[in-house]
Amino acid sequence: MSLNLDEKKAIVAEVSAQVASAQAIIIAEYRGMEVGQMTQLRAKTRESGIYFHVIKNSLVRRAVADTPYAELAKHMVGPLVYGIGADPVAAAKVLHEFSKDNEKFVIKAGAIGDKIISRDEITALAALPSREQLLSQLLGTMQAPIAKFVQTLNEVPARFARGLAMVRDSKSS
Repeated sequence: MSLNLDEKKAIVAEVSAQVASAQAIIIAEYRGMEVGQMTQLRAKTRESGIYFHVIKNSLVRRAVADTPYAELAKHMVGPLVYGIGADPVAAAKVLHEFSKDNEKFVIKAGAIGDKIISRDEITALAALPSREQLLSQLLGTMQAPIAKFVQTLNEVPARFARGLAMVRDSKSS
């Protein structure tokens, strides 16, 4: 089905808005996939907050022109699906995990800012902990000295109490 000019402009505007707030774009080929598989992938990407759509390559080229992702246009050939996300690790994780189970879903390339990343780099990115995990690790690291300090302060009165209990026990014997 052909799109008229107004529909094309609307799609370019929508994709441009997503690209403006994106940290990463990952493109993959989906040739030969079944509808049910694609529906599962769409549900997973929706849960992770990833904009995931099959869009005509020419429209995406227009949307990424004059953005840091303009270099990605070289890889926009064939039937592609675009994963655009604010969290690069989440986007890489979801798409990489799906590609491991479905050989017909092939990640071609991606971009983080103005840097084009290969399939191997996307795999490495997918192995990183998520943003929430990194924040919790950072918080735990920041809390450790404070917790140790409080534990040390608490140890002085506890020792004193144990010492008094020992004196009391020795006098009663």
